[in-house]
Amino acid sequence: MKSNFYASLSNLCVRNIASFASFANTVRSALQSTWDRPTFNHLVNNAGHGEMVDFAETTEAQFDSLFNVHVKGVFFLTQALLPLLAEGGRIVNLSTGLTRVSYPGFSAYSAAKGAVEILTIYMAKELGHRGITANTVAPGAIETDFLGGSVRDIPAYNDAFASMTALGRVGVPEDIGPVVVNLLGSDNRWVNAQRIEVSGGQNI
Repeated sequence: MKSNFYASLSNLCVRNIASFASFANTVRSALQSTWDRPTFNHLVNNAGHGEMVDFAETTEAQFDSLFNVHVKGVFFLTQALLPLLAEGGRIVNLSTGLTRVSYPGFSAYSAAKGAVEILTIYMAKELGHRGITANTVAPGAIETDFLGGSVRDIPAYNDAFASMTALGRVGVPEDIGPVVVNLLGSDNRWVNAQRIEVSGGQNI
């Protein structure tokens, strides 16, 4: 059953809002049959993709794709899963360091992530009566598959972002995971409605 649950999770397309009710039912069934419980504790909204295109060249289709995944997906998936999120639970939404500084080609992407940051504040306010916290983690340039692995695989990009960073390198996934884990823990129960940048000091 666990493998079926994870397959359903990995196949979920966050731009397909109509699928969320069915997905929530799958989660509910998995919680009951596999873990013998009605709720889960932590929701990390990390799905996403990028489009590197100048403002003047951005198409409506590119804009809609970014906002459908990064904003509508986060909004309505969280909404669909709220009945299953435990009292005192944690929500962590992923944003980007590009909401603080600008880099050509990311106007639509960064605007979508800016919306996520504001949405997170409202989640914290409106879900606080349930003891649920909501925070945003905003990574800088990271060596991942984002943009086809550009930062990881293209030396010119890697060098450019490393030169902007106080610690002299771009990040790796292992730099981000511990911050998310810490926000999910009980020791950080009083951290709420915050944007936490994890960028190694990019563009300071």
